[in-house]
Amino acid sequence: MVRLALASLAGTAIEFYDFFVYGTAAALVLGPLFFPTFSPLAGTLAAFATFGVGFVARPLGSAVFGHVGDRYGRRPVLFTSLLLTGAATVAIGFLPTYATIGVGAPVLLLVLRFLQGFGLGGEWGGAVLLTAEHAPERRRGLWTSFPQIGPAVGFLMANGVMLGLSAVLTDAQFRSWGWRVPFWVAGVLAVGGLLLRAALEETPEFRALAASGTRAAAPLAEVFRGHWRLVLLTGGALSVGYAVFYTVSTWSLAYGTERLGVSRTTMLTCIMTAVALKGATTPFIAMLSDRYGRRPLCLIGCAAATVWMFPLIALLRTGRPLLMTLGFLGGLMAMVTMFAVVAAYLPELYEPRVRCTGAAVGYNLGGVLGGAVTPLVATALADVDGPPWGVAAYLTGVCLVSLVCFALLPETRPASVRAAGAAEATAPA
Repeated sequence: MVRLALASLAGTAIEFYDFFVYGTAAALVLGPLFFPTFSPLAGTLAAFATFGVGFVARPLGSAVFGHVGDRYGRRPVLFTSLLLTGAATVAIGFLPTYATIGVGAPVLLLVLRFLQGFGLGGEWGGAVLLTAEHAPERRRGLWTSFPQIGPAVGFLMANGVMLGLSAVLTDAQFRSWGWRVPFWVAGVLAVGGLLLRAALEETPEFRALAASGTRAAAPLAEVFRGHWRLVLLTGGALSVGYAVFYTVSTWSLAYGTERLGVSRTTMLTCIMTAVALKGATTPFIAMLSDRYGRRPLCLIGCAAATVWMFPLIALLRTGRPLLMTLGFLGGLMAMVTMFAVVAAYLPELYEPRVRCTGAAVGYNLGGVLGGAVTPLVATALADVDGPPWGVAAYLTGVCLVSLVCFALLPETRPASVRAAGAAEATAPA
């Protein structure tokens, strides 16, 4: 389990590195380079629009790769998705800008961002099921939390490279060629990830399905025919996590540097500190779900996010590093209380024959609802003279919708684990 969990963590870290490095570049430099005829605000909006295309592609990728995972195995998904995302990311690093090839530059950027998202849509389902279907019932929450640490690690790697380049390069050098370096690094990471995954075994549950001849012939059709309500509820429930994370990691970076005049280095440091603490606490929160259930933690995290959105914006508005970090940390801790457990929660909601498709489509649908539009909406709502309270109101609304969706979902912690926990609680000392 340790080897499987670490392999899943490494793979998701590499894939999310690819995805996040684009988000950071979109907040810092892509607007002027690929949309120079726009105003600064419109250029940032256009860059975030291409950022959102990656989220739109993710459910499509999860549907295609989910079919592969449910029909041919979880293992092939891990290789193909990593290869596709890595290749698209490296290609962005070699892309000519608008000044060189004109309108072809943003078009190619859009295509490559779509391919990034398409590959990432398959990665999460394969990596999570690799651990979930190997893990013992009593520790499934803990073991499946390792792929959920991957996004934090990937974010720290992406922004660490950006931070290092910002420290050693002038602004002109960074805008000229320095922004390309993180995209080139993705190629090295992808090769390492492919080598790491070469020795992984297929999951026991898929081998049992293949041996019994009970694999779904058309997994996506079966999911939407029999589980459409579940897909919509999970997508709506998870949208809050994406909205909070990309408000902190992407929109606040652009807002802080452009509107508050905070340096790029300071903003990246504040955000990275909060993300590092989020990643470090993930397995400990996941362990609580093995004892107290998946749904209660999701409800607690969503409720906490609901009450924190206005304080988050108020603390960001100060422009003071310590207060901004506190605001980011509060939002991310609420978010991780939900997302630390969803890698166990979502697979348990679906039967094994359609699990790769159902869990991945629901997870990535939340990305479209919460991640794709949030930087765009927040940037538009923040175009005011005073504090951007409209952003806080929008995020609070997303939180309330997600809270209702979580309330409508069932508990999934295995009955045998619940019974064992009840027996331990009532046993004499």
